[in-house]
Amino acid sequence: MTNDNALPAKSRADAVRGALLDAALNEAAFDGWNARTLARAAAAAGYSDGEVQLYCPDGVLDLIEVWSRQADEGARQVIITSGANRIRDKVAGGVMARLDQIAGLEDAASRARGRLLLPDGLDRGRRLIWATSDMIWRAIGDKSTDYNFYSKRTILSGVFTTTFMIWVEDADPEKAKTKAFLDNRIENVMQFEKVKGQVTKLTGRLPNLAEIASRARYGMGRR
Repeated sequence: MTNDNALPAKSRADAVRGALLDAALNEAAFDGWNARTLARAAAAAGYSDGEVQLYCPDGVLDLIEVWSRQADEGARQVIITSGANRIRDKVAGGVMARLDQIAGLEDAASRARGRLLLPDGLDRGRRLIWATSDMIWRAIGDKSTDYNFYSKRTILSGVFTTTFMIWVEDADPEKAKTKAFLDNRIENVMQFEKVKGQVTKLTGRLPNLAEIASRARYGMGRR
């Protein structure tokens, strides 16, 4: 038997969080992401304290996550239609596409980062940065697994974080300083790809150590 109330409940939650987020963005730009901002957003959006507690049990942290997830999805749609060919252009384009999703809201974004740096927001902040990096790699067609999967996302998480710090302070509408900084940081990603390729090529030429160990243990066998 299906739960007929499941989908409406989820839709209601999304609607409430989205409305609260929209109302909170302007407030957060000036007062930061705190309980006062959430209360004002709720009043402006017409939601009761009970509804806020129900749909945002972690307060403004829930709204920051909604904002980040929305920006990730918006960027993903842009990235998958990009015509870039080189991997460095795809990665750089992915980072800028993600930042473009929150363009014009730099103050709110900067304060959101500050909120996520508080003890109760650190874990969520790390998860959101990882989700953004994962989204970018997947959107540009990355199919790596195991070590490569984690290494690429770890490196890109660092690239995105440092680029974001430049972006929020870059008053140029074209974000020229940000793009120049990002272009330099992308070298980290490219160096990883280069080293990975060299290691793969080198290890492919090495003798099979498992086979050697087996022969040493059981004898070389007949020739």
